[in-house]
Amino acid sequence: MSSAKETLDERPIESIIEDVNTLPTLPGIISRLTELAEDRESTIEEMARLVSSDHVLSAKILKLVNSPFYGFPGRVSTVSNALILLGVNVVKSLALSSSIFEIMEKHAVGLWEHSLGAAVAASVITDTLGMEDAEEVSTAALLHDIGKVILKIKLDERLEEIGRVAADGGISMFEAERRVLDTDHAEIGGWLARRWYLPEQLVEPVMFHHAVERSSKHREKTAAVHMADILVKASGFGASGDEFVHSASPLALEVLGLDMERLEEIVLRIEDRLVEVKNFSLEVRSGDAG
Repeated sequence: MSSAKETLDERPIESIIEDVNTLPTLPGIISRLTELAEDRESTIEEMARLVSSDHVLSAKILKLVNSPFYGFPGRVSTVSNALILLGVNVVKSLALSSSIFEIMEKHAVGLWEHSLGAAVAASVITDTLGMEDAEEVSTAALLHDIGKVILKIKLDERLEEIGRVAADGGISMFEAERRVLDTDHAEIGGWLARRWYLPEQLVEPVMFHHAVERSSKHREKTAAVHMADILVKASGFGASGDEFVHSASPLALEVLGLDMERLEEIVLRIEDRLVEVKNFSLEVRSGDAG
């Protein structure tokens, strides 16, 4: 473990996850989508045609857009509708993370369900509190544990050591990651999100969902993802890979203005929605999802 506290960019995270063919890269189609999004003269139709040119990619996006955690009343049948409803940033994030989700669906089902559950919980939180950019918050919650997938792919042999340190020390896997690796899944997830050139309103909640106080520009979104993670883990839905349930950050509760009455309302709504998520997860795993 290094003696000095280094920043994210100075830490050897890049050495952990670089030089791996199994990790998602930035496809040309996403680069082009980013260019169109930054061009004020481009249209939704142009962007939709670009994404739709990749039939596999567009099918994955539509599958996720119609999943329970966005909760749209009618089925979204076209990429252009997805772009209008979700925005370019969210569609781009779903496109980039689709390969990660495939790994989770096949090899980390519990984590996949935890991530879906967190996205639903974030949707309930934003709706209850009337927060802006609800779809972005849900997407950040969906992505919040992508760093765990990277650890599974790259450092599977170290996970046993991390688990042993957690058990022996009576600490969370998150704390054990830091002791063993001098980094953690949240930092790795944030690094990957930046590598994908995702916007900071998605990067910060991923990177700081265990440390809301470190979020500067998007603290409310980060607090919402933090709470979504904790509430879904406490509900027992899915399996995040860590049985340790952290206490809610007092700062997160303050930022969101959550009192016990509002929190109880959110918990009840989440429990109702998780039934839908379980059904969606079963459909995906059986290959029946469209």
